[in-house]
Amino acid sequence: MPPPAPSSAAILLVGNEILSGKVEEENARYLVRELRGLGVSLGRIEVVPDDLEDIASSVRALSRRFGVVFTSGGVGPTHDDVTLPAVAAAFGRGMVRDPALEGLIRSGMGARLHVRDLRMADIPEGARLEYGTAEGAPSFWPVVVMENVWILPGVPSIFRRKFEAVRELFRAPPIYSRAVFSREPEGPIADLLDAVVAAFPAVEVGSYPHIDAPDYKVKITLDGRDQRAVDSATAELAARLGAAVVRTE
Repeated sequence: MPPPAPSSAAILLVGNEILSGKVEEENARYLVRELRGLGVSLGRIEVVPDDLEDIASSVRALSRRFGVVFTSGGVGPTHDDVTLPAVAAAFGRGMVRDPALEGLIRSGMGARLHVRDLRMADIPEGARLEYGTAEGAPSFWPVVVMENVWILPGVPSIFRRKFEAVRELFRAPPIYSRAVFSREPEGPIADLLDAVVAAFPAVEVGSYPHIDAPDYKVKITLDGRDQRAVDSATAELAARLGAAVVRTE
């Protein structure tokens, strides 16, 4: 298997609360948009329960297949917070207490500190702390990174704040996108889409029917890193669709 593209990513959501519907998932929706804007191709989103073996198995598989993996959830002080030891297990590592994290916890919590809170200073052996643009800010809680796995919290506001600090580290060549709107449904235009897909292998073509749209029946998207190829594929598709084209964007 060839090495994964550096600009490819996967998201691993951890938590029984997501699988049971007790909590509405927000982090993947946010991260999908952010990664797209950075030029990162998202290839997989998985949801697993708070189970060490399940998490480790997914981390192991995703880290081999994608350039970067983001986990969400399972990094607190309670019994069901097992993401960090699961990531350690995925790479065959033990857990160690990081003095920098311990210092942040002690100074940040002060008199409110409970001994269980210090579990959040235990990280996989060999992991690093990444501060991103918050480097040098003593109150900022860094992101724990193990190999190509970035371990983020499940609380949406904290998840976003931590990702925003490191987001520029993932910027890649942009993904160019165009759209063609068809007044014909998918059946009559399927062969035309096949022809464009075959002619432009570097362009990803997606077809999305819309039942309730007032002026079109299908939105066709064309994405790729080569802007000229995307524009050429869009022009070719529009020419083949002819009078079926409502508009292009």
